Amino acid sequence: MLSLALPLMLLCAGVHSQNHNAASTTLNSDGSSVFASKLGLDHNDKNQISALFSKSSTGAFSEGLALDNVNGHGLSVSQTNIPGFGSQLTGAGKLNLINTNIHKLDANAFITKNIPDMLQVPNFNTVGGNLDYMYKDRVGATLGAARTPLLDRTDYSAMGKLNLFHSPSSSLDLNAGYSKITSPHFNTNWQPSGGLTFTITYNK
Repeated sequence: MLSLALPLMLLCAGVHSQNHNAASTTLNSDGSSVFASKLGLDHNDKNQISALFSKSSTGAFSEGLALDNVNGHGLSVSQTNIPGFGSQLTGAGKLNLINTNIHKLDANAFITKNIPDMLQVPNFNTVGGNLDYMYKDRVGATLGAARTPLLDRTDYSAMGKLNLFHSPSSSLDLNAGYSKITSPHFNTNWQPSGGLTFTITYNK
């Protein structure tokens, strides 16, 4: 975790304080929920470094660091502990392609090292990414895919987002869409999924 965080710390050298923070709760259609927080540690006119924390009702807990740029770009590193499985180390990046008052388009990519507790299962990687579009910060769509070579498995997702409420300090969003898994040994049809996310933002 520390070795992954070092590049972020170097990129953020020289930042000073007054930070933007956020906390969100997501209720999923399968009955699970996730609480996540993003706490600003330091920032300057161009970049902010933040601490990331999340806890799922399934017991998974994640912590990490994020670097956000004023132009909409970003980097993050995180470690997740999953009961009954093991842990994951993830590095992710975001590149803003379009950013106007009407249209926003981001390209996201990640690589995850999966570290199972079971000694007979080797560590393995998952790589993936998505395109995330928003119209007037109200309606959006995300198309994504992730590949796990060891399992010869590919995960696909197509999601939509509708902002139901927005204020300077809070928002409520509806997420809905479909996902599927393909592999030589296990396939699913497109399965529906969705959830509601309530987010609070504030300055410190």
